Parts: sequence; structure tokens; C-alpha cells
Amino acid sequence: MQQSSTRTLYAYWNEIRGARSTPERRDIDPTRIREALAYTFILESEDGLDFNFRLAGSHLCSTYCRELKARPFASLWTGKDRDALDTLIRAVTEDHAVALVTFEAKSDRGDKTSFETALFPLRHNGVTTNRIMGGMTALDTPYWLGIHPVVEQRITGLRLIWPDDHDTASGREFSASVYDGIGAMINGTTPPMPVTIAGTAARRYAHLAVIDGGKA
Repeated sequence: MQQSSTRTLYAYWNEIRGARSTPERRDIDPTRIREALAYTFILESEDGLDFNFRLAGSHLCSTYCRELKARPFASLWTGKDRDALDTLIRAVTEDHAVALVTFEAKSDRGDKTSFETALFPLRHNGVTTNRIMGGMTALDTPYWLGIHPVVEQRITGLRLIWPDDHDTASGREFSASVYDGIGAMINGTTPPMPVTIAGTAARRYAHLAVIDGGKA
């Protein structure tokens, strides 16, 4: 996690969940994360599959130069990237992993910059399939950001981080299914190519590098 706002959200999420795999939605106190609120969003779903923005911070809305509330989260991506994101969301809602996504964004004038997004599972009304807390932050702040809207984005890296109390054996098994699902969607039946990124074992599918995460 490269950005302070992402690290703030992760630390707070970890704190309020305690020994649980995921905290309750009502546990969130916005005043505790005020420095990250502009980069924070809440997603909601009626069916556990399609998520819309319930809340979106000012930084996010200015990035796309429009209000994001009620808009589909998946609409920010296209094609196979959207399919890969849907697979990661299932890891978040069903297995309570934290998903970290990096992507390259392009403005309507063709300018590019990079972002990181984190997705955190939440429990709401007894279930974990209808709310997600997230954070999205640019890795740098070019002059055009907030003036010219981001109109296209391309995932460049994916990482799953498992809660401390998650069973490690089942975690590895689920990670493999996520990788296989992403590989099938991006490369058909082509097996993943093992790579090493900054000393960390990873699997590469086309332009995506999927890293098996740890506790932080």
C-alpha cells in the first residue's frame, strides 16, 4: 500500500474488526478517518453481485468530474478487467480478503496517471455480500487531475491480503481459484506465468501481476 490514505483505511478497518474477519458497517466512525474521507467510498449491492456507489468522497468525484453516487462500480472498467474485478470482489465478500488494485488511468485528452484502490469487506444486516468500503488514491497528482475526467482505466496489478485469523490453508486454496479464474478470463486456458516482483512471488496474466498478499 503506497498511499497514506490507503494505509489509514487498512489500519482502521483492522482495528474495528478486532478478532472478527470483518467489521460491521455501523462500526465505522467517519471522524476517525477524516484525513482519508475524500478518497473513501462505500459500495452497496442488492444481489451480492452488482455493486453501486452508495457514497463517494470528493477526490473520487473530481477524478471523474461527475457525481459517482448510484453509479455501478464495475462501469469504471471494461472488458476482461471488469471480469477480473468481479472475481476479486467475490474474494472480498465471500472470503473476507482485502483486495488491492493498481491501475493506469487515462483522461479524455490522453494523459495518464496511476491509482491504487483497496476494497474492504463489511458486514451489514448480518451478511457480508452487500457492503464494501474502499479507498482510491492517485499515486501522483498531475495538473490535469480534477480538470479533465478519467475516461478509461486499465488494471496493472492485483493483490489479496488475508485477515490474521483467516485459515491459511483455505486461504491458499481460494487464492488459487482466484488466479485461475482471472487467468481463464484474460488468457483463455493459458496457464499463469510465475514471476517475481520486488522479491515477492507472483503470477502474471497478460498485463496483470497478481501477488499473494500477507497481513499488510
